[in-house]
Amino acid sequence: MNRQIIYEDKDLIALNKPAGVNFDWALKERPELLPAHRLDKDTSGIILFAKNQGTADYLKNLFQTRQIKKAYRALVVGEMKNLRGEINLPIGRSKKTPLKRVAIGEQRGKIREAVTEYKVLKKFNGFAFLEAYPKTGRTHQIRSHFAAIGHPIVCDKLYGRKNFRRLADCPAGLTRQFLHAYAIEFNSQNGSRLCLEADLPEDLKKTLDMLS
Repeated sequence: MNRQIIYEDKDLIALNKPAGVNFDWALKERPELLPAHRLDKDTSGIILFAKNQGTADYLKNLFQTRQIKKAYRALVVGEMKNLRGEINLPIGRSKKTPLKRVAIGEQRGKIREAVTEYKVLKKFNGFAFLEAYPKTGRTHQIRSHFAAIGHPIVCDKLYGRKNFRRLADCPAGLTRQFLHAYAIEFNSQNGSRLCLEADLPEDLKKTLDMLS
């Protein structure tokens, strides 16, 4: 796990989670750690763990009160018209597919406010590479929001188009959704500002190189 450590102090540790493992994969090696938030299994990038209950409670409060800034990098299907924008669509559980959280279509259960801002970093033929900034922390928020506006995350098996496996929606042999938790920023308990980043993994870099 040492290769995945981005930052560590006496209270917390930030890891660069690889794709293909659950958010709590690190607990097999460090069972004393307390997960502060989650990432989807096929989403890579920064994830925080607390080393004690006091820090876990502190981080939980930061997330709940929206005092933690997060940035994701994603490749979406289609060419975005606007270089910047905001998706403000409430999200609820899908009536048809319980695993999905949807911003359009039939919803059930509690419908929650969800806001995602974004900035396009580069356009390709049929794709857009962008940064997404979730202002709320809903399950599958980024995946659901971009699918709702007709630009699903590349290779997303749950929110992409039914024929996502075709080259048009899943380029360069990519086998998982192109979504990476790139940066996180917040005040630590001692008042210092932590700004942490995790580079794109090789499979996502390869996809961008193939499209360039």
